[in-house]
This record gives sequence, C-alpha cells and structure tokens, in this order.
Amino acid sequence: MSKTLFDKVWDSHVIQKINDGPDVFFIDRHLIHEVTSPVAFLGLKNRGLRVLHPERTFATADHNTPTINQHLPINDPLSANQLKALEDNSKEHDIVHWGLGHKNNGIVHVIGPELGITLPGATIVCGDSHTSTHGAFGAIAFGIGTSEVEMVLSTQCIMQTKPKKMRINVDGKLGDFVTPKDVGLYIISQLSTSGATGYFVEYAGEVFENMSMEGRMTVCNLSIEMGARGGMIAPDEKTFEYIKDREFTPKGDAWNTAMTYWKTLKTDVDATFDKEFNFKASDIEPMITFGTNPGMGMGISKEIPVFDSKKGGKATYEKSLAYMGFDQSDAMIGKKVDYVFVGSCTNGRIEDFRAFSSIVKGKKKATNVTAWLVPGSHVVENQIKEEGLLTILNDAGFDLRQPGCSACLAMNDDKVPAGKYAVSTSNRNFEGRQGQGSRTLLASPIVAAAAAITGVVTDPRSLK
Repeated sequence: MSKTLFDKVWDSHVIQKINDGPDVFFIDRHLIHEVTSPVAFLGLKNRGLRVLHPERTFATADHNTPTINQHLPINDPLSANQLKALEDNSKEHDIVHWGLGHKNNGIVHVIGPELGITLPGATIVCGDSHTSTHGAFGAIAFGIGTSEVEMVLSTQCIMQTKPKKMRINVDGKLGDFVTPKDVGLYIISQLSTSGATGYFVEYAGEVFENMSMEGRMTVCNLSIEMGARGGMIAPDEKTFEYIKDREFTPKGDAWNTAMTYWKTLKTDVDATFDKEFNFKASDIEPMITFGTNPGMGMGISKEIPVFDSKKGGKATYEKSLAYMGFDQSDAMIGKKVDYVFVGSCTNGRIEDFRAFSSIVKGKKKATNVTAWLVPGSHVVENQIKEEGLLTILNDAGFDLRQPGCSACLAMNDDKVPAGKYAVSTSNRNFEGRQGQGSRTLLASPIVAAAAAITGVVTDPRSLK
C-alpha cells in the first residue's frame, strides 16, 4: 500500500491502536524547558514515578530567561524559581540540562537541530506549540500540554489521534528578497489561521527543495499558525549533510544504518492526501502582517485588504484594525516603526542574522527605532562574531543580546510598550503578545532590517 511520508513515520511509532480511540504513540525525543515542565515533574513526584527514558529527554532554559547580563542573578522571582526547578528536576532524574551560560544553551527549537537531537523519521514533542519546527528534517514533531509532558516523562508515549494529511506544493523561483518567512506568511494568508486545523502538512515542490535547512525550519515552525498539528519536509542530501557529525547524531556503522532508513522517508508517488494546495512562487513578495493574527498578512507593496467573509468574522476584522490603528485600504509602506525584533525559534538562526546584516551593512539604524537582536543559541551568537557580522551590526548602531525567546512572547523583560509598533521576525502577532498593548507586524529579517534603518515599513526591494 502506498504511503505518505507522514504515514511512514507515524505508523512505525504506533505501539497500540485503540478501537474508536487514539493511538498509543511512542516518542523518540522529548524536549523540555522551564515553563511547562515544573508541574509535570510535580505530578511524577506525587505519584512516586521516575522518568522512564532520561536519555531521550533534553532540557534547556529559554522562555523566561533574560537576554542581557545572564551571568547575574535573575531579578524576577517567578523566572528564577522556574529555572531552578528545571535544573533541580533534571539533576534528580538524570536528564541532560543546559542552563544559562552553558555552551549548548538556547531556544529549544534552535538547539535541537544544532546538536543533532532532531533526526529524520523521529517523533519529537515539547511543551511548546512551535515544536513543529523539527518537521523540517522529516520528523513528526508537535507541541503538547503539561499533562502530556508528564505522560511522556513517565511512559515515553502519548495518546494521539492520527491527524488527516495535507500537502502544500510551491513551485517556481522566488523573487528578490523573498525569504522562507515570506513563503510561510503567504501560505497562512491564503489558508487562514484555521485552514489546516486537524491536518499534518507535508511541504513539497521546487521552493522547498531549493530551500536551506534553516529556511525549512522557519516554514515548518509556522505550520501551527494555520491550525495544523505540524508540518514536515522529506529529508534529502541537504538534511543529511546538515545533521552529519553533530553531537547526538549516530556515528560509524549506526550512521550508515540510519541513512539506509532515512533515504526511504519520502511520499510514494501514488500516495494520496486528504487535501492538497498548489501555489506559485512568483505570486509571493516580501510579506508583512497588518492585523492581530498571522493570517492577516499581505504583500508589502499592497494595500490592507477589505473584509473577506471567507477569512473570519467582520467584527473580529474591525476589532483587529482598530487595535492596530489601521484602516482597510491603507498602504503599509511608510507606517512608523518603533521597535524591531530579530530572533525567536522562527528566525533566530545564523542565516537570519546574515540576511539582516546584508541589508544594514554600511547604513545606520534609524534614531526612532529600538532594536533587539537576539540569537537563538550560543552557537548562533558565536557564529555571528566569528563571521564578522557583529562588527557590521555594531557599525550600523545595533547591539547583540544573549540567547533566549525574548520579545517573541514577552515572558521576560523584553516587552514592547503599549501602543508601540514592532516589526518582529517571530511567529505570532496576537493582541499583547509582545507586551500589553503592543502592536506587532510579523515579517522576515530582511523586511525587519529595512524598517530598522528607515524607521518605517519599507519594501526592501526599494533599497537596491
């Protein structure tokens, strides 16, 4: 029987099928952080249980961490307690733990691929919705809740109903300054934030085949923003080259054995999907959001679209524009920008900082803009320095902060003030997502760079 990539990985991890119920599903890798794990560990303690497979569990501090002066004690008591709990629980259960200052520390969905924890054909979960990032390697990866974190810690399994299957094809060649982030935002703008609800998405076509691994991670990261359970891309030579010789990848004969299996991980020619979409690369331009959900996106050169009943309710649409201080048919180009944030598990990798630096090189940051440039890990931070990007950034008036989730979700001190506009490379633009009353415009690192040096929303193609 012909199978999709998703079928092949999912079916090989089903321990038991329950009639008219979910599957008992085995988890290869469990990533944990300081926010969603403490209550789960407390549940284990109350039941007198141990972590069943600590060698399959990996802990990092990222959500509530400061991005400056990480060598100093943390001022916020809640953050300090959460980080201490993660450290203590990891030690008690023999789980590898990368706290602040450790060379492997960083955002959970950045360090997983960097360290070779993320592998093709693996099943990966984390108490974080953007776990879908890891699907870029041909893995099934999705976010879980706190009670499910406890379930995986204690059994290495989870109860899951198999999602339906969707394929999204994008063919052709992307235009100048069009990045993987733009591809992701474009797809969400076409499908809406609920268009893939109940599905697991496979991304296919020329655009994804030609995309870097960092770019694939960005697109898979955004899968959750259109309601999908997750997204994945078939592994290929780029995938294998990226993961080879990393700390946790197989070595020697084990690598050769794994490669034999990994090369089978692709959708069979005559396999079918429950739903399929086709898009043209030529229809995608640099994107920016204008509303309060990721589906309210548009090509940067266009005007804010009028209400479309196919994409939600009118009251919600009007409320969103009122919150943002925009009107339908407004041009986005020229809108004032107060903050620029580059980072997060969506765009906190070295490729993103290379792109940002390529735009700001030889220019100066606008005086009205506050910029937070936050690498996704210490590995990325060191690459920025080693490649000379830090000098370019400093010369242009930018400073580099330390790794962490930062202003993506404003759980630390990196909060955009009420009423201020932020061009952000993160993944969500809900009301107050980056700080109470803040107004977020999602965009690529290139669009963020253009705004950072002009002080307004700017089409990067105009800077040629």
